[in-house]
Amino acid sequence: MCSSTKKIPAAPEWRAAVKQYAKPSVKHSVWQMVNSILPYLALWVGIVYFASEHFWISACLAALAGLLVVRIFIIFHDCGHYNYFKSKKVCKVVGYFTGLICFTPFHDWGKDHKLHHATCGNLDKRGFGDVWTLTLDEYKAADTWTKIKYRMYRHPAIIFFIGPILVFTIKQRFVREHTGKEGRMSVYLCNLGLALYCTGMILLMGFWPFFWLQLIVIGLAAVLGVWLFYVQHQFEETYWEVQENWTFVESALEGSSFYKLPKLLQWFSGNIGFHHIHHLSAKIPNYSLEKAYLDEQIFQEIEPLTILRSLKLFNFRLWDKENRRMVGYKALKA
Repeated sequence: MCSSTKKIPAAPEWRAAVKQYAKPSVKHSVWQMVNSILPYLALWVGIVYFASEHFWISACLAALAGLLVVRIFIIFHDCGHYNYFKSKKVCKVVGYFTGLICFTPFHDWGKDHKLHHATCGNLDKRGFGDVWTLTLDEYKAADTWTKIKYRMYRHPAIIFFIGPILVFTIKQRFVREHTGKEGRMSVYLCNLGLALYCTGMILLMGFWPFFWLQLIVIGLAAVLGVWLFYVQHQFEETYWEVQENWTFVESALEGSSFYKLPKLLQWFSGNIGFHHIHHLSAKIPNYSLEKAYLDEQIFQEIEPLTILRSLKLFNFRLWDKENRRMVGYKALKA
């Protein structure tokens, strides 16, 4: 169980709880950028230096750089919510720059992510920045091809490894049909920046050394990032409701997990494990989420999800509306 059955707090209560934390601190934002981006750039100096004669050292440094990309993605993510600096222009500049590191176009990704916040847990508004989820009844009624596609999509090798790498390296290079003008421009600028970056690195290192080392960096970051996103909403007693019964607060507090990580992993993941608080107020910068959790009792009533328990989430595939929980394919036989 990852959500609480407690009474959902009234609007004045939860709004008062988040208000004092929903403001950026220039000092904290700049320091987080310094302790995240500068080490990442320093690691790439080492990766380039050792690549020709000690590839295995470069590979180890690339894996560490991949962990830092997860943290840098949270900075990018916060800029998309415009909660990292008071100035939206500064958030955009930082967002575009960190987006290059994360291989992600700023406005295009941000549009879908805002829709994710607005529709998370809504059965009638699925498909925006979420994990494809069918109900038990929908799966039973689906045609054979849909069932095959769903099982392929939900296979651990696809959803946690192959899929994330393809999304960050290939899918995000293309403009989608519903992307607006600003979103299209962010894709073009991101692709241009990546083309210049990759060309320079290939001239410096050679094609194959750069290819494999960059793949380690972005591949590891993509895999870990998608895993974090998955456990944030795909736990057993998560929240799904039809539009008429859906509420924002229940979606945040019951449909978003508190992923309790060891301090080092919490640092690399930018406190995103406090996801129930983030969904309640996306205006809280990542570096203030832990303080909000420690200070406010209403956030501590959410039962934490540990790493060990999160490994069991591999088995959950479908939403059982009758029993209000995620279930595996075995439930189809019941």
